[in-house]
Amino acid sequence: MRTVTGPQLAALIGDRSDAGGPAYARVAAAIRLLVLDGRLPLETRLPGERELAAALGVSRTTVTAAYDELRGGGYAVSRRGSGTRTALPPSRANGSAGGATGPTWTPWAADGSDLLDLAHAAPEAPADVRRAYDAALEQLPRHLPGSGYHLFGLPELRTAVADRLTARGLPTLPEQVLVTSGAQHAFTLVLQLVTGPGDRVLVEQPTYPNALDAIGRHGATAVPVPLADDGWDLAAVAAAVRQTAPRLAYLMPDFHNPTGLLAADAERRELGAVLTRSRTLTVVDETLVELALDGPVPPPLATYLPDDLTVTVGSASKTLWGGLRIGWARAGTALIRRLAAVRASVEMGSPVVEQLAVAELIRGLDATLPPRRAELRTRRDALVAALAERLPSWRARVPAGGLVLWCDLGAPVSSRLVVAAERHGIRLAAGPRFGVDGAFERRLRLPYTHPVDVLGSAVDTLEQAFRTVTADGPAAADTVDAVA
Repeated sequence: MRTVTGPQLAALIGDRSDAGGPAYARVAAAIRLLVLDGRLPLETRLPGERELAAALGVSRTTVTAAYDELRGGGYAVSRRGSGTRTALPPSRANGSAGGATGPTWTPWAADGSDLLDLAHAAPEAPADVRRAYDAALEQLPRHLPGSGYHLFGLPELRTAVADRLTARGLPTLPEQVLVTSGAQHAFTLVLQLVTGPGDRVLVEQPTYPNALDAIGRHGATAVPVPLADDGWDLAAVAAAVRQTAPRLAYLMPDFHNPTGLLAADAERRELGAVLTRSRTLTVVDETLVELALDGPVPPPLATYLPDDLTVTVGSASKTLWGGLRIGWARAGTALIRRLAAVRASVEMGSPVVEQLAVAELIRGLDATLPPRRAELRTRRDALVAALAERLPSWRARVPAGGLVLWCDLGAPVSSRLVVAAERHGIRLAAGPRFGVDGAFERRLRLPYTHPVDVLGSAVDTLEQAFRTVTADGPAAADTVDAVA
């Protein structure tokens, strides 16, 4: 069971002197917000009343009343012998808000209607993709006499990926690369290889929702470690590893999805040290690493981990085009062979033409990326400006790269906003989709992958939808009853 000490919780709560109401209500509201924002994971054991009172500088009676209020609202439960633990009310845990359940995680409506897709972060293909396919078709005849099966991937693509990783500071041989049908496929192979029912997988909180789904499908349990506002909480990672002994870790240090955070070199060194000491196999998701918009990227996290404890996964989907459906895993050669053996039970390889095209594209990335990044930078800045004008109550940290903004709505209405926006013709991904156990109702991920004019029109529509779910005012929207 995860635990939080009195001083740790007091630091998370911060100064509540400017909030209204009795002291116990301010403490309860602060803890409730920490749960909703995912900074205090569910099933975390709260400190004893006396310990928290001392850390906050309040009376024990104040903390007792705060815990009573949390239990009454469903945000805490107490059991004899296990103390008080964080929880969510049934409606929150089931993913509903205000009696309405948000849409499922698909880019289109269930009835096939045409909606503007802001649920997925995937840009259109650059012109280079067409040229790469032309080049691939020219190369195809020399592959036709063979079987077409390449379990490990085409040699030219494995070489292109290895050369790119080496150039970025991670020395890699082609034999250390396994071509897959996307980064998610690579992660699934790792899960199938090393996890079983009940095994724990350490993840950031929030994280990529499809990764959470894959963990659940394999019967494993996600162990969330909340991200700080400005990066990775290294002490929390060390504590989670020590307390839960995870079988696997899944991390996104490069323009993290959905927060956009970029781990500093010092953070990478410490993460590597913690995971190496514990001998925790780590999947490093580098899907967005090539989309740096403001400044360089530190050396790969895998440089601070041994090859037998690291699987670095990447993909052409975000950098180039999702329709390519080509990704890869990079690890030690022995581990790559084991992953290939798992793959053989499912499929015998990826399409040859697509692999040829991606190899061509990777070799030409240095020419493709500058205009790609420039366009994404323009779109990002346009979305930030439009939100500031039309939805000034929203807050979003401007990421240095990647494809998304992680917006704080100022009220726990994300799931209801998704429902309202769909009625206005926009498909969104609610904040709870990115967290474990229904956290992040105050958050919404917005991609800046559409043209500037489309983003501007979308923000106008979002402003209308947001007005409908906060019609009673932000104060009312922020109460427990308004969203239960």
